[in-house]
Amino acid sequence: MIHCNNSNGSRAGWARGFMALIAALAMGLASMASPAAAAPFAYVTNEFSNSVSVIDTATNTVVGAPIAVGSHPIAVAGTPDGKHVYVTNGVSNTVSVIDTATNTVVGTPIPVGSGPQSVAVTPDGTHAYVGNTGSGNVSVIATATNTVAATIPVGGMLQGVAFTPDGKYAYVTRFSGTNNVSVIATASNTVVATVSAGKDPNGVTANPDGKHVYVANVDSGNVSVIATATNTVVATVAVAAGAPGGRRYTGRETRMS
Repeated sequence: MIHCNNSNGSRAGWARGFMALIAALAMGLASMASPAAAAPFAYVTNEFSNSVSVIDTATNTVVGAPIAVGSHPIAVAGTPDGKHVYVTNGVSNTVSVIDTATNTVVGTPIPVGSGPQSVAVTPDGTHAYVGNTGSGNVSVIATATNTVAATIPVGGMLQGVAFTPDGKYAYVTRFSGTNNVSVIATASNTVVATVSAGKDPNGVTANPDGKHVYVANVDSGNVSVIATATNTVVATVAVAAGAPGGRRYTGRETRMS
């Protein structure tokens, strides 16, 4: 979950926190299904105890003691090979890297922008993109060196980050006021398109064939469907009452949480 101290009030903070919890569960579980492991593991941030818990999904039990990270950890993302997990520390303004073989933090925390809210690793595992809510930019971490290789100005309160399956584009949601999604070309690390979405876009994901990106809009109570070929909204899907937050594409259906 995320602690929110801004003018949007507790409702927006709760919505983002709820999204972060769901995203942590979904992203950790999905990305840690390492072929070398006997069972996948879920990495879940514990914001107010500044730690990450590891769950063995075969037994649904917590493995070992919580892993100490930075202040107010929010989001997690695993590398495709399952060897490392990247954790955003929302108050420390850093990213911690966990070695999944030992479940220990490796190296020193990586300084990023202000209020890192989200993180996603490129499909090839070479970079981790961190959405910074406070500074309105994206920090690009080279996973080979765990250093920031680029900082992309975007603007607004950045929330979710998701890649197309080919890794050519990153879609970044901009919460509160802007109500749009920025499209980043990963080859040049520049914003190449801006797509209007619903009110307060939050969670974001691409479907497996890369033709569409789905964006959960907190205050609209709907999901914007973006065609990646044209970067236009081709459908708006109403969902159940309440603020939609985290979202994860699961095979043929998109699950709203």
